[in-house]
Amino acid sequence: MTPNEKSKVLSEALPYIKKFFGKTIVIKFGGNAMVDKKLKQSFAKDLVLLKLVGMNPVIIHGGGPQINDSLDKYGKKTIFEQGIRVTDEETMKIVANVLSDINKQIVSLIKENGGEASSYSNKETSGIIKAKKIKVDKNSVDLGYVGEIVSIDPSFMKELKDSGVIPIIAPIGMGDDNKIYNINADVVSSKVAEVLNAEKLVLMTNTKGVLDKKNNLISSLIPLEIKKLIDNGTISDGMLPKINSAVHAAKHKVNTVHIIDGRVEHALLLEILTDQGVGTLIKD
Repeated sequence: MTPNEKSKVLSEALPYIKKFFGKTIVIKFGGNAMVDKKLKQSFAKDLVLLKLVGMNPVIIHGGGPQINDSLDKYGKKTIFEQGIRVTDEETMKIVANVLSDINKQIVSLIKENGGEASSYSNKETSGIIKAKKIKVDKNSVDLGYVGEIVSIDPSFMKELKDSGVIPIIAPIGMGDDNKIYNINADVVSSKVAEVLNAEKLVLMTNTKGVLDKKNNLISSLIPLEIKKLIDNGTISDGMLPKINSAVHAAKHKVNTVHIIDGRVEHALLLEILTDQGVGTLIKD
């Protein structure tokens, strides 16, 4: 990039830097961006830059591909119900270990790229996320150690904001029964965005965003349009918890929600610091 090109990029980004200075941006990190080495580096650099220019990124990560690989190694069959992994006790142990490893890897990546990050996984997360077992109807499949959020304690954020540290949170909660529960990372991201009064929620995925029946990107949506797309089957399977989480956040004072293509290098910067966008914008 030439000096003129760098100057142009900076001048275009400056209004967005001013607009979001001091704001909290919750980011769900998942999909190919978590397993592709180049994309992981791109993501870490984006986070460090966002923090450097005065924003407060908060990361909730998934781990689907890595969990699937680990379950395969142990001969455990993966079963999903409405996009949610059925989690027995053995599966929960594997999930917790994988998420803990991923969490620490993200912390290391950020530090390698000049930032500071703090790990919240397994026991650490239990102090933040309180959960309980999801109740199932008598005709439904028992999801096992799958939880729903009871509460999230936002007090961790003040100290981290003041000290310039990026929190990295695994989607695991602790129940009053002292058991840990697997929670959908999109759901955790949405609730964290709500309790932190985030300016933005960004959900990274393996598609261009929300697609129509012809696989064309839908650049923006409101909840009423989303309901129609769910009813006619356009939105289904693994996109359901993501889109429902997006709608929840949009309805609970998160200013904008973005479902973006994590396969694009520097997708975060493109979404936050330019007017291009790389996905679907959702507003209430």
